[in-house]
Amino acid sequence: MRRSEVLADETIICLQKALTHLREIWELIGIPEDQRLQRTEVVKKHIKDLLDKMIVEEENLKERLIKSISVCQKELESLCTELHVEPFQEEGEITILQLEKDLRTQVELMRIKKKERKQELKALQEEDQELCEILCMPPYDIGGTSVPSLEELDQFRQHLATRKQTKATRREEFVTIKKQIILCMEELDHTPDTSFERDVVCEDEDAFCLSLENIETLQKLLRQLEIRKSQNEAMCEGLRTQIRELWDRLQIPAEEREAVATVMTGSKARVRKALQLEVARLEELKKQNIKKVIEAIRTELVQYWDQCFYSQEQREAFAPFYDENFTENLLQLHDAEIVQLRNYHSVHKDLFEGVRKWEESWRLFLEFERKASDPSRFTNRGGNLLKEEKQRAKLQKTLPKLEEELKTRIEMWEQEHSKAFVVNGQRFADYVAEQWELHRLEKERVKQERQLKNKQQMEAEMLYGSAPRTPSKRRGLAPSTPGKLRKPATSTCSGKKTPRAGRHGADKENELNGSLLSEGPIPL
Repeated sequence: MRRSEVLADETIICLQKALTHLREIWELIGIPEDQRLQRTEVVKKHIKDLLDKMIVEEENLKERLIKSISVCQKELESLCTELHVEPFQEEGEITILQLEKDLRTQVELMRIKKKERKQELKALQEEDQELCEILCMPPYDIGGTSVPSLEELDQFRQHLATRKQTKATRREEFVTIKKQIILCMEELDHTPDTSFERDVVCEDEDAFCLSLENIETLQKLLRQLEIRKSQNEAMCEGLRTQIRELWDRLQIPAEEREAVATVMTGSKARVRKALQLEVARLEELKKQNIKKVIEAIRTELVQYWDQCFYSQEQREAFAPFYDENFTENLLQLHDAEIVQLRNYHSVHKDLFEGVRKWEESWRLFLEFERKASDPSRFTNRGGNLLKEEKQRAKLQKTLPKLEEELKTRIEMWEQEHSKAFVVNGQRFADYVAEQWELHRLEKERVKQERQLKNKQQMEAEMLYGSAPRTPSKRRGLAPSTPGKLRKPATSTCSGKKTPRAGRHGADKENELNGSLLSEGPIPL
């Protein structure tokens, strides 16, 4: 039994005891029956009124609870719809009072969630607005709902994270480009003269709009400044080169060069102006010293002719070189020629270097050939003979290889430029073949001279003996018998045969040793 039912039973017993007690009092007092009845009616009425009143109040409470349940259910349903959550479901059978309490609790929770989401949405929108202003982008469209779902809020947060990263990337790019722009402007002595340039250089970095258009304009500005800087640097370097050339041509002393050493580096506007003034001064000085300058250019021309392997005919083709009438026009012709020759040498520097290496190897080869025909080389003091033989063996391998590689490179150049590559007035292949032919002819000449000399010597020995005597010496000798006269001659001839054979053998050995590299020109 419930405690409330026990308490109701106790209330009835208490009421019965009270009525019994009243009857006893009334009887003791002697109140008549009709008055007792009246008094009992009064008691009944009081009790009934009290109970009726309590019932009315409890009925009203019940109605309020039912009404509250209805209101809460409607509001809860609306909140669940707005918050995109499942509707509230009460589990099991519960009383009206508990249902009302649970519904009110759920409503309060939903209200809090709704408020929190709206607050978060507002904060996200405010942050998005700031980013939009900085990046010049349209605001994020979350849709027409006033209360976003958890998924929508998460997408909004991801969107903001992307925009923050975009802002960070653009800001980093802006700061980097800004530093480069400032350095370029300082290098060029350039003062910002447009509103955009002033915004970049002078305004607060946080206030700069990081739009794609502004970033592209920023990059364009930097490119323009870098082009101007490169042009300025090239101009300054060209002026310095011109100054150094004029210094050398005019033989400017070192102390005078030191006076402008401070502007021989850098490319700022003041440096460029100083360099231009120095060039103008030197050009004026050059006009005053035309002969001296032309002679300096001619010396340089000869150096380049040598480096480019110009033939005598090619050198004589530049007629102004031999003109002794030193005028401004003659100087201009020499200037133009040296510029052209410098460019020609610079473009074909690798080929000229290859030809130079071949000529060095060729001279070394000729030197070995000369030594190979020298009888004194067999003294071999300090191991020189062995060392030379190793060098000759190495050169025998490298010289043909160098010729072949250089020939291939030159043929490719000739095909590309549709003209011959000339060395000392000849195509390289013809020039090399000629050198081999001249070497062969020289060897043939030396051989013939040696053979002639040996023949003359043998004829002399056959006629006069190994040590021929002059007639005066023979007249000075005492008379002797014919036998005595023949005997010294015979012994003398026999004594000289062995050395003569030795010399002839040495000549043969020289021919064999020299033939290792001199069998003829290597085919090209």
